[in-house]
Amino acid sequence: MQLNIFDDSRDVMLRNDVVSALERCDAPAARAALNRFMEEYPSDETLAPLGILNAAVAKRGGALFADHEALRAAEAELSDHVEPTARRMFGAKSGAAWLNGAWRELARRSARLAFREGERELHAAPLWLRGGDWEAADRAATAIASWRRIPAPLAWVIEARHRRQGLEAVWPLLCELAWMSPDCFGRLLGRLADSALTRLRKDFDAGFEAEGTSADLACDLACDLAWFPAWVLADKPRLAPLLRQAMAGQDSAPERGMRLLLQLTGLGKQGRQADIVERRQALQALQPSLYGAYLRKL
Repeated sequence: MQLNIFDDSRDVMLRNDVVSALERCDAPAARAALNRFMEEYPSDETLAPLGILNAAVAKRGGALFADHEALRAAEAELSDHVEPTARRMFGAKSGAAWLNGAWRELARRSARLAFREGERELHAAPLWLRGGDWEAADRAATAIASWRRIPAPLAWVIEARHRRQGLEAVWPLLCELAWMSPDCFGRLLGRLADSALTRLRKDFDAGFEAEGTSADLACDLACDLAWFPAWVLADKPRLAPLLRQAMAGQDSAPERGMRLLLQLTGLGKQGRQADIVERRQALQALQPSLYGAYLRKL
């Protein structure tokens, strides 16, 4: 039996009409195309996923969220249902581009919601990041009061600026985050996937030993990351002008270690031997492994 090419491809044509309208986020066209497809092929297996995407498109342009619970529900729907469906129906590349728009829409609708420490992801800044709008993410994060003293918004600003301006632009902020919250700092390094940072982290993990730190500062591997900025300075003294810009924190031992190294960098240029000996002794007493890294670069 010879196939009728038109009849046997009509389902493909109607399905593509729906997909095309959904990709354009044209809600009326998508609804009309989906209704035509449903009337002619009511048992097609793609109707359900296309319906999920159609409902998502229909919600775009909605009002701002009234509260965090409304955002929570919308975020869960997008993450759990819409996102995997979009990747399946549109493909990896087109799906990612479409989802950027979906996350930006969620961010736009979150504009009035205040930052809450216990619900840190329910804020516009991380949603702008998921949508790939780095400038909007930066603006939303820096609008949070004392953002530079809170790990989550500080990490958002670092990520947004790193995407736009590169590693050199965020070194001071990276120092501050490492001292404030080593755990948050470690997660951020994974998200940034910066090749230079990845190499430094690998060398740090292999070469830094927390043993020798005073007993009250003993901590696990995650906490060791608080020493990462100081270790980087010992290994890469040329970064001193950038790391010197880090804002003063809580005067923790890791911060004092980096400040001592910065002082040694300046004293070395001035030839002040007595002061150099004093700072070296202080550094050795504070963190022997860091002192060893410093000596290896002399």
